[in-house]
Amino acid sequence: MQVDFWQLSEDPVERVIPLIARRTRQAGEKLLVVSSMGEQLEKIDRSLWEMIPDAFLAHGYAHASHAARQPLLLSQECTAPNAAQFIAFADGQWREEALQFDRAFLLFGDEQLEHARDCWRMLGKRKELQRRFWKQENGKWREGP
Repeated sequence: MQVDFWQLSEDPVERVIPLIARRTRQAGEKLLVVSSMGEQLEKIDRSLWEMIPDAFLAHGYAHASHAARQPLLLSQECTAPNAAQFIAFADGQWREEALQFDRAFLLFGDEQLEHARDCWRMLGKRKELQRRFWKQENGKWREGP
């Protein structure tokens, strides 16, 4: 399993999720985006439609009908009716259910920095996990130490 830590410094989460979603779809995978905040999921929903006009990112909510057919789902829970193997935590909060997926993305800002650091250390003790760290510099995402 791989866990990617994305430190948000320039763009809000609703601008970053579409980038991750597009790469996920290009890899032939499905994605579950989780946030405990309904308003944040609504912003992400709009951004998936508007941010990348030339790339149609079909998506829906996990509680809606036909959720199993959607390649990208938005949810407040870690259950993936679409059998996604990738999960993104848009609210910056790690959940142990992520370990059931092949790849997890933890997106966090300055207010969740200590939680992310604790999570990085905790996951570092698990030999079966690969961790990667990404940070935005001058508008580009760079892998960090």
